[in-house]
Amino acid sequence: DVQLQASGGGLVQAGGSLRLACAASGFTFDDYAIGWFRQAPGQEREGVACISGGTDRTNYAPSVEGRFTISREDAKNMVFLQMNNLSPEDTAVYYCATSRTGWCTLNRDTYDYWAQGTLVTVSS
Repeated sequence: DVQLQASGGGLVQAGGSLRLACAASGFTFDDYAIGWFRQAPGQEREGVACISGGTDRTNYAPSVEGRFTISREDAKNMVFLQMNNLSPEDTAVYYCATSRTGWCTLNRDTYDYWAQGTLVTVSS
């Protein structure tokens, strides 16, 4: 049974940093791609960052590239999202998800399992 749990959200001031974590169980972790997505009120869920299985290729949405870094620690079955230089526009519920294809995409339709979200609030 595949399970994902996202954590690390909270309140941070603009310009600050936050590190999200995603803990996984129930699958061969290093074979699966992991993605981070976010959804703000009234907005569609959008892809933020992803990391592929095997090769650890990464991809970022233009809005976060250079500020966010995704990484994985396969031995711990965890993936992280380091978020720097946060702005109020980053305020959203953040979700991690996994794709059994192992492909790193920002297309939510390619992901099979989803964690409950963790709320990130960035104040001005």
